[in-house]
Amino acid sequence: MRPENAGSGGRADSELLTSAWNGLSSWLPAGSGLEWAALLSRAADDALVSVRHGQQGDWAALLKILPTADAPCWGIEDGRVAVEAPGLSDSDRSRVADALMRLRPWRKGPFQIAGTFIDSEWRSDWKWDRIAGCTDWRHRRVLDVGCGNGYFGWRMLAAGAESVLGLEPFLLYVVQHAAVRRLADPAAPHAVVPLTDGCLQTCPGIFDPVVSMGVLYHRTGPVDHLLLLRNALKPGGVLILETLIIDDPEPRVLVPQDRYARMRNVWFIPSVPMLTRWLQRTGFRDVEVVDITPTTVQEQRSTDWMTFESLADCLSPHDPSRTVEGWPAPLRAVVRAVRPPTGSPREML
Repeated sequence: MRPENAGSGGRADSELLTSAWNGLSSWLPAGSGLEWAALLSRAADDALVSVRHGQQGDWAALLKILPTADAPCWGIEDGRVAVEAPGLSDSDRSRVADALMRLRPWRKGPFQIAGTFIDSEWRSDWKWDRIAGCTDWRHRRVLDVGCGNGYFGWRMLAAGAESVLGLEPFLLYVVQHAAVRRLADPAAPHAVVPLTDGCLQTCPGIFDPVVSMGVLYHRTGPVDHLLLLRNALKPGGVLILETLIIDDPEPRVLVPQDRYARMRNVWFIPSVPMLTRWLQRTGFRDVEVVDITPTTVQEQRSTDWMTFESLADCLSPHDPSRTVEGWPAPLRAVVRAVRPPTGSPREML
């Protein structure tokens, strides 16, 4: 583990992030995979320029003071992504802890980094337990859409995945991933790029599985989102989809009039029969509901690492089965579906 000194800014600042995705060509298959990797890298580089955040320079400075791992030094301990960071002095560990705290809020986790426990808003380890059995992760090239800071990608790698590509448009979460990767394994085949699912329009079907968690209900066009996910899947590949649902045996969908659980950007919350219909209409088969779980204030809550409003502030104080707006409280489903093999009738859609 090599402690780092802050250097000059400019291009070097950007390279702290771009180094993760500039190596994509070594993870993706020859031919169309490499062509798409080049397009993706350019789009991600452009996104860093176009979405310039007021704190981007501060975040780059924090990344530069973090030590760099000489060899992989991470694993999974009690659901935490644990980074050992060997050889650091107490003062180095204190600087790491301070830098990580200044990258708040941490939504996904937990992490244990150089002795510092990052108690994230979400107990993402609970969600991992729900999706872990959906596929055999060994030797798989995984796409994680809406990945946040990449917590689930580390779990996928630990389960045997060959590589993980995450899409996350919110730059802070891209920076959080860069910080963890720098400390854990700078050569890890795990990148988070600052892009949305729109980049999948030109993606050849090279991933299996494709994972989308907590994204569908934020899309104004949920069917378009499913089509993009299908496009990225290998024929015969598995989609793992996690989303809000409503408890209704009929094919119905909730469209909140304004906000849902204080969120403005929630558009469509389907019942399981409606979600199944969407998946079938977009060319998936073998749709299977793996899990349905209400979100609780034990799983999603405010912590020292995420001090803003969380689920408890979004539920009715008089009836926790309803949101503050009066809608049904969050209920989430994990659904598994398959893109049919090449040449099958459903693949002809």
